[in-house]
Amino acid sequence: MTVDEQIESLSDCVTTIVAQYDIGAHQVESINHELNSTFAVTCDNGDKFALRVNVNSHRFAENARAETYWVNSISDVLTPKPVANRDGEFVSTGWHEASGRQRISVLYSWLEGEEPGDEPTNQQLAAAGTAMARLHEGARTLEFPPDAALPDFTDFFWGDPDVLLTPNSALTSEERDLVARAHARIEETLAHLRELATPQPIHADIHPWNMMWHEGTLAIFDFDDSGMGLPVQDLATSLYYLDNEEQVGAFLAGYASERPLPAYTPEEMDLLLLQRRIVLFNSLLQSSNPEHLEIIPEYRAETMRRITHVLG
Repeated sequence: MTVDEQIESLSDCVTTIVAQYDIGAHQVESINHELNSTFAVTCDNGDKFALRVNVNSHRFAENARAETYWVNSISDVLTPKPVANRDGEFVSTGWHEASGRQRISVLYSWLEGEEPGDEPTNQQLAAAGTAMARLHEGARTLEFPPDAALPDFTDFFWGDPDVLLTPNSALTSEERDLVARAHARIEETLAHLRELATPQPIHADIHPWNMMWHEGTLAIFDFDDSGMGLPVQDLATSLYYLDNEEQVGAFLAGYASERPLPAYTPEEMDLLLLQRRIVLFNSLLQSSNPEHLEIIPEYRAETMRRITHVLG
């Protein structure tokens, strides 16, 4: 299917999901279709919501319940809040005929503002660093109810199936050996870092497209990638998306203004940044989004180049 056809195929599913909420008459509009599909739900009474339907995500309902439980516990960082359906649940499902599957969804309150996107300011990045530090501090002792659990990031691919290192890998034998060498080095580094810190809930995807800036205030959204990991892994995930040392410095300064930075060496950070690249490549190979599939050849070549560079 094309992107438009995929979005259209979700129409009945979205209708079924939204009907589970007491929000009155409304209009639904697709606003983003990437790993997941997001729809703006605008009610006749002026209320507005964002509906996320998990499409390519490998998350389970228990993961979404943990995500919403965590977001509801956050008080010192601006985030959208999940909306309960008529059954009092924050996670809803709807049948998607095209894939033959029930799709997990969460309805969130709407955030006003604009995403910093490709051109975040240092002020916005510093605010994001501060927000991450507050999230880390607040989630350090968080305990989830029995029916909720975040993915365990001791798994190298963060819960996604491995299509890189398996016998039927999509890679050439040379590429597979290169990824295997990187995998071993990164796992060794993570084992050491786990001796210095305790796994806890981390957002795992704070970047300028998952932030909203409104009247000088920053909000963080899209907790769908969250899991049980190390704060330094969260930090590496955000630094991966920054373009220069000035941006990195702004983000780190924002974090350090709230709590001490996690301990790491430059070599360890290089390996964590490389893990982010490999995890994204592994996810990209499993995506059904046509736009993702188009960039695989270039992304694949650049991933191998980065692995070769980091491994020396």
